Parts: sequence; C-alpha cells; structure tokens
Amino acid sequence: MRSVNPVAFRQAASRFATGVAVLTALDERGEVCGMTANSFVTVSLFPPTVLVSVKRGRMHNAISANGRYGVNVLPEGGKGLSKHFSGRPPVDARLDCEIAGGLPRLSNCVAFFACEVTRVVDVSDHTLFIAEVSNCDYCDDLPLVFFSSRYHLGPGVPIDL
Repeated sequence: MRSVNPVAFRQAASRFATGVAVLTALDERGEVCGMTANSFVTVSLFPPTVLVSVKRGRMHNAISANGRYGVNVLPEGGKGLSKHFSGRPPVDARLDCEIAGGLPRLSNCVAFFACEVTRVVDVSDHTLFIAEVSNCDYCDDLPLVFFSSRYHLGPGVPIDL
C-alpha cells in the first residue's frame, strides 16, 4: 500500500468541519483532567454509543482506569477552554466545572455526554474508547467550530433542502 504524505493528510483532514469538545475525567488522584478533541463520533442510537480517539497520556490513563469519560461540546465562546485543554492555556481561561454523576462537567457547554466505556481498540498511536451514553443533555446555544485548522463561530447559515 502506498503511504500518503502526512502533511497532505493533515491538511486534507482539516477540511472536515467539526465541533470542538473537551473530554473530561477524574484521574487516579481524583483531580479533573481533560483534553480538547475533535475526534468525537456518534456511532449508534440504539443503544446510544459514541467513540473518542485518545493518544497515550494523562487523559488516556484516566479513562483506562475509570472506564468513564465526559464529552463537553463547547459553545461559541469556548475558544479559551479549547486552548486550555490542548495544552496552551490562555491567561483569561477560567475552569468552571462541577462534578456531576462522578464526571467533571464544564459549565455552559452546548451538549454533555456521560460515557461508560464498552470497548477499547488500539489503532497506531491512539486508542478508540467506544462507550455507551448513560446520560446527556443539551441547550440551543451555538457551538464553536473547527475548520481548516482555525476556530469559527457557530455552524453557519442553515440551508433548507
């Protein structure tokens, strides 16, 4: 099989617009940990199942140890939180969260999913954590969007088909 150029792959993949989510869990000391992810995918409605792709590190360890994670879909104003959880904390980012059902939940998220891991699949340098959703909620605020390696506000103008 011919190998694709990694730079070209990254550029092409960046053309898929995604919402921005922060995965949250409690680490082995009971402290909140999280990471920004745009690799959140809904898999099935029956039962409600999602997956996330996580590279080895603190978040991977927390999910592996607890078998649980939260997915917090960020609102338009969530760029600071996204940067904070991607390892580039801005000065003005405030971590405002509560522990709900044993999982850290960020305030003002557009949607929240409480996830119970049902399957783990190792793929190259990442692990897919497939999970059933045990609880979720949402609001009608606009999301933060990531496209072409840049943040964008809201999902754009709807087009009726």
